Amino acid sequence: MSVPHAHAAVTSVSRHSAAIALAMTAGHFINDAYGAMLTPLTPALQSKFGVSIAAVTLLSSVYSLTSSVLQPLLGILGERLDRRYAAALGPLLTGLGLTLMGFVPWFGALMLLVAVAGFGSGFFHPAGAAYVAQHSPQDKRGLWASLFSAGGTGGMALGPVFAGVGLAHLPWFALIGAVIAAVTFAVTPSGTQKARRVSLAEYAGIFKGPLVWLWGMAVLRSLASMGYNAMLPFILPLRGYGAREVGITLAVYAVASAAGGILGGRASDRYGRTPVLRSAILTSIPFFALLILSHPGQWWFYPLTFLVGAAVNASIPVGVVTAQEYAPQHVAVASSIMMGFSWGFAGLLVFLVGALADVTTPIIAALASLALLVPSALIAYRLPEPGKTDFQP
Repeated sequence: MSVPHAHAAVTSVSRHSAAIALAMTAGHFINDAYGAMLTPLTPALQSKFGVSIAAVTLLSSVYSLTSSVLQPLLGILGERLDRRYAAALGPLLTGLGLTLMGFVPWFGALMLLVAVAGFGSGFFHPAGAAYVAQHSPQDKRGLWASLFSAGGTGGMALGPVFAGVGLAHLPWFALIGAVIAAVTFAVTPSGTQKARRVSLAEYAGIFKGPLVWLWGMAVLRSLASMGYNAMLPFILPLRGYGAREVGITLAVYAVASAAGGILGGRASDRYGRTPVLRSAILTSIPFFALLILSHPGQWWFYPLTFLVGAAVNASIPVGVVTAQEYAPQHVAVASSIMMGFSWGFAGLLVFLVGALADVTTPIIAALASLALLVPSALIAYRLPEPGKTDFQP
């Protein structure tokens, strides 16, 4: 092959890889936007179906179970069947499930619909992360993973805006997921493992050694961040501020999370995965403590919120890439462990923060959540640096 032809072939491959990454990021955006619609719509759903607050909040638990806690199992299914279908059907199922909530006849059917939507999200995340990992340049894996992660963060910020149109008009948004699903199926190659049949014992063996410690680090970090977000609506009113300041603070924190993830991902490409994991978590602790003790009336509150959100969450995409490099033969399953399973497990524990706030104060509960970053940083210091190996399809 001549040099011009070789260069043209490389350019074609790189463009295809970029198209795959773009489709996965768009899928992540719309999938997480759908998921973020559920909580703002719970009052409307309670009114429509005439159920209790406890019953309608159970919908979020059902969605969390099928989309997050079960994500490793769905990642295995996607890997054993065809990842292409998981990546394409994910946003489609999530979109249909969460945009048709106002059109089912009874509450039991609504719970089933939300469960199906969660399965769509659970299928998409490991498949999408695996496609991005396998088609990213080896020296830019962290950057590409962080852009994929930022797509989801952006979607979560926009989801409540979608919810504002009301239950009756939500189905129009399902069209976005359908278009992205079609584009995804068109640009992605088959994702089956044709070379060999992977045993369940081998899948079970993925979750061991440094990957277990990495998961523990992520759970503690996630619980610290979730605990702060859960306590913020109770802390600010104690200091004379209302829903407006709470909303602004959470929005700043979410935008900072996306920006921090991109910076952390790129830094990990240059300086290594574990140095970024350690420094991102450890250096944020004193600033996080100051943030909890501050309020919007102080000029530094919102800049500090951005700094803390960026620092704490800079390690999220880096952790995903680290897990993928720990288990290069099973990047989808490794991704699911660091995304859905870690966040889902932390979500199951966040009620303990609320329980602590009931017996003490929301400020003390938030500071206790912050304290979880200390063992998280200590775990990060014992993690070995992963090798830069090729990922298997």
